[in-house]
Amino acid sequence: MRLPTTRDPRCPFDPPAELRGLPAMSRLEFADGHVGWLATTAEAARAVLGDPRFSARRELKHAAVRFTTPGETGRPAPPGFFGAMDPPEHTRYRRLLTGQFTLRRMRLLEPRIERIAAGHLDAMAAAGPPVDLVSAYALPIPSMVICELLGVPYADHEFFQSRSLQLVTADGDVAGASADLAGYLGELIRRKHAEPGDDLISGLLGELTDEELINVAMLLLVAGHETTANMLALGVLALLEQGLPYEEGLVEELLRWLAIVQFGAPSRAAREDVEVAGVLVRAGETVALSVPVINRDPAAFANPDALDPGREEARRHLSFGHGVHQCLGQQLARIELRVGYGALFERFPGLRLAVPAARVPLKQDAAVFGVTCLPVTWG
Repeated sequence: MRLPTTRDPRCPFDPPAELRGLPAMSRLEFADGHVGWLATTAEAARAVLGDPRFSARRELKHAAVRFTTPGETGRPAPPGFFGAMDPPEHTRYRRLLTGQFTLRRMRLLEPRIERIAAGHLDAMAAAGPPVDLVSAYALPIPSMVICELLGVPYADHEFFQSRSLQLVTADGDVAGASADLAGYLGELIRRKHAEPGDDLISGLLGELTDEELINVAMLLLVAGHETTANMLALGVLALLEQGLPYEEGLVEELLRWLAIVQFGAPSRAAREDVEVAGVLVRAGETVALSVPVINRDPAAFANPDALDPGREEARRHLSFGHGVHQCLGQQLARIELRVGYGALFERFPGLRLAVPAARVPLKQDAAVFGVTCLPVTWG
């Protein structure tokens, strides 16, 4: 089978119907003709992501859909792109960064995140309804936070947001956007060599080469705002469409239920023959994972299609991955979502959609599912 790359607009929160009810491991034809596997259960996904016999190295994997620049697959990741590396290379980068993203350090950022959210809510109130929640609130909050953490001037947000969007869109100019961001970050790093600040990039000067630091910063900058921004906006749409009041415990359930990572990511290549869920994955075969389907696995989640505020097992979702590559910034994302949802619905308890839900434009052609805009009103 081939992997669907769109969701049904009539039920956009659900995984593609053709992926439901499949065996734990199904044969999948990849974009380049490679025949590998698709994992669709939590047990199979954890087995693949937690087993060192499966590799994250880009040059060993095949792309489930055509979502990369020509010639990119089959080539090793450049220095610093640790997400496409295995230990010990991956471990070296991870150790340098883990201390910057501990839960304790992220909680120290919470008052600043609250002030950022409050400032944007003030601006929304002053402008009056209707507003586009994406541009007015969901996108700027994580953008400002990751900028301050990395030491990137937020004044340049339109530049890096536009390039980041190209990197996660199926027909985006990945090569051009990557080159633009690399040039921008290279110049920023040169300035920090002369005048280092109290930020993550400055703290890594001397620990990494400039090339490594450019690529590490690019990964953190793009991932640090694009995913959380989509979760904030899509989560609000889900709550309004479902008619559910926001409760703090809903963050984990929204992460599970929405599962915004699309297109069979993440994926792993078998280094040797490995048995997973009763099937033999041969050395060299790629296994893609459908996180939206995995997070609706009835063996892992009771009544999985329901958005349940009281779900006790919600935190067992795989939206942040599993194993050594589990999302580095997951604690920051959780705080941003908790603060972002809570402040929004406390300030505007009468928040509602300004257009019918069916007219909200979806990001169907992006690696990260979301909405391009979200018109809301209140009062």
